[in-house]
Amino acid sequence: MAFRNLSVADADARAHAGDITLVDVRPPDERAIAAVSAPFVGLEDGGLERLLALPKDTPLAFLCHHGGRSAQAAMYFAQQGFVDIHNVVGGIDAWSLSVDPAIPRY
Repeated sequence: MAFRNLSVADADARAHAGDITLVDVRPPDERAIAAVSAPFVGLEDGGLERLLALPKDTPLAFLCHHGGRSAQAAMYFAQQGFVDIHNVVGGIDAWSLSVDPAIPRY
C-alpha cells in the first residue's frame, strides 16, 4: 500500500505537535458543519498546488468524513511521489467519537 492508516488520536496529537500536515479534503461547506481543532489545510484556493510543491518527504495525513475520500487523496499524493502519507481512519466522524465530542456528527 502506498499510504499508512493513522488513528484519529494519533492524527490529532501529531497535528498539534506540528510534525504532520493534516489535510482536510472535505469541501468548505462540510468543514463549516464539523471541523477539527488541530491545524489543517484544505485543497481549495490553491491548497492542492501548495501541497504538491512541498518536499516529497513531508508527512501528510488526509481527513474526510469517514475515510473514503481521504484514502483516494492519499493514494493520489503517493502517486505524485510523496513517501510519508497517511489516511486518517474513520475521518471526522471517528474524530468526534474518539477525540473531541464537541465536534458535531453528520
